[in-house]
Amino acid sequence: MRFADMPYARPDTAEVKQKLADLTEKFRLAEDYPQARALFLEVDALNRHMESLGSLAHIRHTVDTRDAFYDAEEKFWNAAVPELEEYLQRWTTALLGSPFRAEFEAEYGSVIFLNAELRLKTFRPEIIPLLQRENDLVQEYEKLLASAQIPFEGGVYTLAQLAAYKNCADDARRLAAWKAEGAWYKEKQGELDRLYDELVRLRDEAAKKLGFENYIGLGYCRMGRNCYKKDDVEQFRAAVRKYVVPVSEGIYRAQAERLGKGYPMSFADNALTFRSGNAAPQGSADDVLAAAKRFYDALSPETGEFFTMMLDRGLLDVLSTEGKRAGGYCTGIYDYGVPFIFANFNGTRDDVETVTHEAGHAFAGYVNMGRVPVETVWPSLEGCEVHSMSMEFFAWPWAEEFFGPDTRKFLYSHLSGALTFIPYGTMVDHFQHIVYEKPQMTPRERHGVWKELLGVYMPWMRLDGDIPFYSEGEGWQRQHHIYSLPFYYIDYCLAQTVALEFWAKIQDGVADAWKYYLAYTRQGGSKVFTELLSSAGLESPFDESCLGGICEKAGRWLRDFDLSGIE
Repeated sequence: MRFADMPYARPDTAEVKQKLADLTEKFRLAEDYPQARALFLEVDALNRHMESLGSLAHIRHTVDTRDAFYDAEEKFWNAAVPELEEYLQRWTTALLGSPFRAEFEAEYGSVIFLNAELRLKTFRPEIIPLLQRENDLVQEYEKLLASAQIPFEGGVYTLAQLAAYKNCADDARRLAAWKAEGAWYKEKQGELDRLYDELVRLRDEAAKKLGFENYIGLGYCRMGRNCYKKDDVEQFRAAVRKYVVPVSEGIYRAQAERLGKGYPMSFADNALTFRSGNAAPQGSADDVLAAAKRFYDALSPETGEFFTMMLDRGLLDVLSTEGKRAGGYCTGIYDYGVPFIFANFNGTRDDVETVTHEAGHAFAGYVNMGRVPVETVWPSLEGCEVHSMSMEFFAWPWAEEFFGPDTRKFLYSHLSGALTFIPYGTMVDHFQHIVYEKPQMTPRERHGVWKELLGVYMPWMRLDGDIPFYSEGEGWQRQHHIYSLPFYYIDYCLAQTVALEFWAKIQDGVADAWKYYLAYTRQGGSKVFTELLSSAGLESPFDESCLGGICEKAGRWLRDFDLSGIE
């Protein structure tokens, strides 16, 4: 069935609650493992169906946030999910207390029990109103960003549409685009501050009601951090400052020299990698998708079959249109056994990185869609991001299909960008830890923290007021995850480190590297992140030697790469 034909109907929450309650009670009274297992599978089927309906509503809402029907459905789910959580928690408690736990672990693995223990810490009925309000505030933030209509050069653009001009080779035009975007954010400053202020206070209140000192502990449980803790993340941040920041400084100093700019550069100048312009994909959005199909067909039989299915069933929505939510994501529609890719193409290299990144998620879902229970289709989020960030590098041997004469530009900027992203992503994580340690900070104080961290993690950025909003420490407000998914961003950094391991393997041969990738991906969410890595013969990013070794290899590759003839 094509995506457009998949039916949606709002579920009866009272009926679902009753069904969950009945199944939970029967599970508690189960006399043997076969009986308990049958009930376990019934609950899993119900979860799959509810998640499918929620995904359909969410996708259609984000494709056009102005659609009144799906806007109302998004609000319905905002309220329904916290209410259903009470009944899901009762089920989780019963599962953890089952006398047949050993049999379940033997058949389905232990990770479901690790995750269940974390979930129990994240909910009590008294926080339902807080969760509902949190969902509404996130939706309000998303709609605010999707509503952007930014005047520029006689036209009006969304945030996604303006992105191409922010990478323009003409200095004056590029700077004007950054200023136009910054002016829109400054105009919405009051709303952005209000939304985040309330989100921080709501999350802190929920954490304290659940017995946590602050939201950090609750946030880690919500993120399913089942194999590492805050101390491990702090050690990773220290390794980023030790290894990645110096390499990144060298990258940006070389860039300033190529561009004829002083160092450090402005935000607008940092966005331009080459004086003649950044690498851009050849042709239209259709051409990018056609090149992607050729890449996936050539990479392996599995990826070829997967991407053909995605195209044939209309499971990609990639054009940037008015009313569409910013960003990109992949989700699953489990009733139909398929993933879905949402993106905003804008004519930049990001289009190619998106169709490989999100397709990495989608391929992993496609391979594991039949896993039981549904929560093991994908691993925890840092594990998921390995699928996507690594797939970007597997496209390298086919880069010319996407970029033609800009291929060398792309290869250099993709690898350098992968490295320089890690300090930014780590800064996002550090910022959020400070915010939730001090939830009473004012908006001005939060902006001050971000500006201070910029000096630590991104010293190549000139903070002289050239572009208000960014240079005043407010640029974090454009980062969707900070509002919607606290503590997600370090997952990207951990995964990027592993993806760079795959990059190093690809240099020695795609076929062998692909074996490691499949070994990692085929495990789905059957193990915790660190076990997924070790089972596939990969290093953990928490080992300092991993990040140090990657920086040495990638830094040397960038220094030796032939850029002759590229202005």
